[in-house]
Amino acid sequence: MIRIRNLHKSYGSKLVLKGLNLEIQSGETLVILGRSGSGKSVLLKQIMGLEIPDSGDILIDEQSILHLTGPNLYHVLSRMGMLFQASALFDSMTVGENTGFYLYQHRWDNGHYLTHAEISRRVSDALALVGLEGTESLMPSDLSGGMRKRAALARLIVYRPQLLLYDEPTTGLDPITAMQINDLIVRIQTELKATSIVVTHDLCSAFHVADRIALNHDGQILYVTSKEEFTRLGDPLVQTFLKNAIPNGCLHG
Repeated sequence: MIRIRNLHKSYGSKLVLKGLNLEIQSGETLVILGRSGSGKSVLLKQIMGLEIPDSGDILIDEQSILHLTGPNLYHVLSRMGMLFQASALFDSMTVGENTGFYLYQHRWDNGHYLTHAEISRRVSDALALVGLEGTESLMPSDLSGGMRKRAALARLIVYRPQLLLYDEPTTGLDPITAMQINDLIVRIQTELKATSIVVTHDLCSAFHVADRIALNHDGQILYVTSKEEFTRLGDPLVQTFLKNAIPNGCLHG
């Protein structure tokens, strides 16, 4: 579904992406694993179109999003959705308004105009999917960290995007809440039959949700393997990740 070719991105004199290459297959959950500050979130911003790389190319279904404009670019980008690391809910809106924000801004769905009642139904369905039934009237300040993350997930899935991007989805959450978010990522993948990219430095999360794991280091992808193959890699960098995961019981596949 996605091919990333020789991608470079820098901020001033700081080189972040250094000729990164990666392919994401349609319908899979690919976890991009790497230490904090290794450029994982920067890569998502390039895919999402939030930033423009210095050079290289990003192809989605064989279309370069760097060379599309107008309605063609909108059509490609509207098929994506992103869960931001800090949830990025609008503080002045209720949970229901946050969840339905995209639908209220884009009321035409495959040639059909969405009424207020239809949007409300979709919002309720999305909140129910993430276990937040009946929270439409609450404000983000009324929610715990885990609930805010789930509300952000509901906002992501309400318009049923085909490509889901997750930026450190379990950061700042306690282990039990983090596992609940991991379970939701797996469930949403099944419900939407979408393609998902999850960036994280948490190997427990990676092994729970991934079909394949890509190891990002120093602005490049070093390996792309199955979870089982990842555990057998002899690279010292990989072994460091594994040593941190084994005491936590994360390598159960």
